[in-house]
Amino acid sequence: MSKKEEDHKAGTRIRDAFLHPSAWTMFFFGFASGLPFLLVAGTLAYWLKENGITLKDITMIASAGLAYSFKFLWAPLIDRLHLPLLGRLGQRRSWLLLAQVLVMAGLGAMASITPSQLGLFVGLTLMVAFAGATMDIAVDAYRIEIAPVEAQGALVATYSLGYRLALIVTGALALVLADYTVWPNVYRVMALCMLIPIVVNLMAREPDVLRVRAQSWGEGLREGVVEPFADFFRRFGGRVGLLILLFILLFKVSDQALVGGIMGPFYLDQGFTKTQIAAVSKVYGIWVGIGGAFLGGVAVARWGVERALLAGIVLGAASNLLYLALIGAGGDIRMLTLVISGENLAQGLLGTTAVAYLSALVNQRYTATQYALFSSLITLPGKVLGFYSGRIVEAVGYAPYFWITTLAIVPAVALYFWLLPRVRLEGDAAGR
Repeated sequence: MSKKEEDHKAGTRIRDAFLHPSAWTMFFFGFASGLPFLLVAGTLAYWLKENGITLKDITMIASAGLAYSFKFLWAPLIDRLHLPLLGRLGQRRSWLLLAQVLVMAGLGAMASITPSQLGLFVGLTLMVAFAGATMDIAVDAYRIEIAPVEAQGALVATYSLGYRLALIVTGALALVLADYTVWPNVYRVMALCMLIPIVVNLMAREPDVLRVRAQSWGEGLREGVVEPFADFFRRFGGRVGLLILLFILLFKVSDQALVGGIMGPFYLDQGFTKTQIAAVSKVYGIWVGIGGAFLGGVAVARWGVERALLAGIVLGAASNLLYLALIGAGGDIRMLTLVISGENLAQGLLGTTAVAYLSALVNQRYTATQYALFSSLITLPGKVLGFYSGRIVEAVGYAPYFWITTLAIVPAVALYFWLLPRVRLEGDAAGR
């Protein structure tokens, strides 16, 4: 076959992958998954601050996103428990519809309750976070099962596009709207945005997967809960397996420590308006992050997963120090643009290399449960640090906090070099 014919066939495969019906279904599912994320964390912090909530309480409430870090606990349930009332939709779409409806209802209820009834408001925030995490599990499982391996790249790409569009809507658009109307109206608009993904879900095709029902609760528990974890330790061994899990816990701690409620108050305290923050951080920054994600893909292809991951870890942590330049900058929009450029480029690179590393650890027989475990662990320590971030900043100030989040990566780097000769990743010959 000639070079021209090979290029033509490759182009046809790429075109067919992106024209796969499920590729654009995943765009809307990605939008649905991204919708609640900032509304229970970053964007919520602005609403709370404008209602006079203290910084330490803001960061604690915005840590509702911790639900995403524990989704592995109920992932086996979503794999195996059938929802009788929604059974016609199938296993994946029924769970997805339940999560979508709960997110929509929860956001609407938050708009009606408002932070004036703080206890109930916090409970609703937790419910939306839990439903959002459940949606992530269902969407990941749907993506893996709905299309063949050669189409997965297209599905991930369209999912990511939808997810990032949702971040723009719930980050930038929400902040701009808040300059012109009250926050409850903003959350009502955000709740209505879930209607389109719900319609898409009702029209989508359920994956053609033959599901074997366990003959007993004991068998179901063993296959759904015990085996995914036992398999991991059989493949890597007890000590190495535990240290891999510890490494996963630690290597994005610097990134995740800035995801919660601390950044909104920080920007406002430095003199930036919500519209400026929306334009630079929530719109421009997201597109820079996409560029960083593609850069991460190039790094993985050129250097292999492990070396690319090390670059992502170091650059991602170091990028937190860029925020020091905003302290005392007096709301300088050019400086904000420069800082966001560097930080989002580094975090985009880290995100791609992290996904590549986690994917290389998974046994495809237990993809949903093992990937849910890894992707949950990766966010946990940073969110815990974010939970206490308000108290830390009130005690020592913003500058020391950014130094703390940067230096927190040192144990992960040490573990990286310990694991390097002891863990062989599939398909990572380029990294050796």
